[in-house]
Amino acid sequence: MGNICRSPTAEGAFRHHVNEAGNADWFEIDSAGTHAYHVGEPPDHRAVAAAERRGISLADIFARRVKDEDFERFDYIIAMDEDNQSRLLDKAPDEHRSKVSLFLSYASTDELEVPDPYYGGVAGFERVLDLVEEASRGLLETLSSKRR
Repeated sequence: MGNICRSPTAEGAFRHHVNEAGNADWFEIDSAGTHAYHVGEPPDHRAVAAAERRGISLADIFARRVKDEDFERFDYIIAMDEDNQSRLLDKAPDEHRSKVSLFLSYASTDELEVPDPYYGGVAGFERVLDLVEEASRGLLETLSSKRR
């Protein structure tokens, strides 16, 4: 939504797993929000601290809003929840709507949405990391199998 909690955490987690797999040159990884609440700001300090505890860096990530050209530029546009997915689908040109999906569709969980931890405590940020790390591994496996 504002690109300071879930989406930069997902960006950092996916980048971490991609780098560990030695596949950094395969991907361009970025995150953005559907709202302009925090444009130019770094990730929430609680997200940064939770990620650092797992060896994941959110350094050099700054909030930005989704741009029209993102739909052309990226092969996958991944939302954290159904509300943001709906906003992205509304914004996407018809020929790029198929690029929009939910991040947890790449995880083996019954949950559909990564919960927003902004108004909660530390446990919420840890839960977000659990979910996005699992989804990151699933997404990486999906994309790696397509490259074979």
